[in-house]
Amino acid sequence: MSKSDITESSLIHKVDMYEKVRVFEYEVDMYEKVRVFETPLEQVHKKCQMEETIRAASQEVSNEFKTLVKVEDLNSLRHLQHLILGRLQDSNAVLSHYNEFAENCFSDVSLEFARSTRLLKSMKADLDYIFLKLRSIKSKILATYPDAFPDDSTSDAFDRRPDLELPQ
Repeated sequence: MSKSDITESSLIHKVDMYEKVRVFEYEVDMYEKVRVFETPLEQVHKKCQMEETIRAASQEVSNEFKTLVKVEDLNSLRHLQHLILGRLQDSNAVLSHYNEFAENCFSDVSLEFARSTRLLKSMKADLDYIFLKLRSIKSKILATYPDAFPDDSTSDAFDRRPDLELPQ
């Protein structure tokens, strides 16, 4: 709302509404002070009057709020909210389908992955056994024929594989 939209009459009306609320608060304070000296029937009657006053004040405030926002603005906001809701529902549907697809793919791949993992573990165990046998055979050959292999400086050129059993 711009400054030009605020007119003198609307300001007077708002001040008048504020005065009504202030008077109501004063009446509430007076009611609290006088309440002790009233009969139960008078108390019920005053309470009903207060409730009617509260309803009237709340109706007045809600009417004022309705005039603060233009109907066209509310309609455009409602339209934008419906567009955003449609987009979010579409995105939700796409994500749901993708999650189902990913779950199916994962179930297919996980079986193959588990089988491949078991195969790799058995291959590693086999290779570890083979290298262990090769090392023991090499040590037996070196014990029997010390000149069968070149010295340690040239042995690195033949076997450059890292020793996977040593921690790094």
